Amino acid sequence: MKRSKKYDALKLSNQVCFPLYACSKELVNQYTPYLKKLGITYTQYIVMMVLWEYGTVSSRELADKVHLDYGTLTPVLKKLESIGYLTRNRDPEDERLLIVSITDKGDAAKDEALKIPSCIASCVGLNEEEFKMLYILTYKALNNMENAKCNR
Repeated sequence: MKRSKKYDALKLSNQVCFPLYACSKELVNQYTPYLKKLGITYTQYIVMMVLWEYGTVSSRELADKVHLDYGTLTPVLKKLESIGYLTRNRDPEDERLLIVSITDKGDAAKDEALKIPSCIASCVGLNEEEFKMLYILTYKALNNMENAKCNR
């Protein structure tokens, strides 16, 4: 049966979304053994990276920084709080706002996490210039999609 070129745009091999999706899944899998030592998941790890950088943030700021909605973020925060990595408190000036702060235990986990980026980088196998280009293009595409909101 002869295939028409009309449907080439629907071939999996012609999609940029598929290698990004598959790479993302594999990248998260590469993190798993390192994160098990910290007792956290990848999603919890990205939350902790924000807290290691800022110490205290509002849940709104945190959701924006990690690109998660509140329905996804809330159980992540509850779990991290239950293991002692962060605290959640209402802002006394605005009860609607939840303030998330790193604890001493959460801050101490940063030393163990410090070796993770270089381990992951060695798995990915890109040189410094390739990493920089991948970073730039990925964020450019993300920002373009967020600003375009083509399907909303």
